[in-house]
Amino acid sequence: MRTLVLGASPNPERYAYKASVMLSQHGHEVLPVGLRDGKINQLDIMTGQPSLEAVDTVTLYVGPDNQPGWYDYIFSLNPRRVIFNPGTENPTFEKALADKGIMAQRACTLVLLATGQY
Repeated sequence: MRTLVLGASPNPERYAYKASVMLSQHGHEVLPVGLRDGKINQLDIMTGQPSLEAVDTVTLYVGPDNQPGWYDYIFSLNPRRVIFNPGTENPTFEKALADKGIMAQRACTLVLLATGQY
């Protein structure tokens, strides 16, 4: 399953970093996208809005104030779901996703993986 981690960071203390590592450990293909170049283990962090295909899940680590610039990009990926990690909840965007048939899930990616619910 291909998961785009939006808000990826090379800082091992950030949850986006931890989620990227844990997703990889659970056998998921991770597509880290962030504001700056860097690495998460062997994965290169992509910047901008790279053209990607077959993205199943977008897991958000971008706060609601910074999400509007990503709306069209996320819609263009047509993922099955978008996970709103704690602190990223955005009722406006969640409704827009639902209107397009994309599941909006408020959850913690780390918890979903740790409990076998991912």
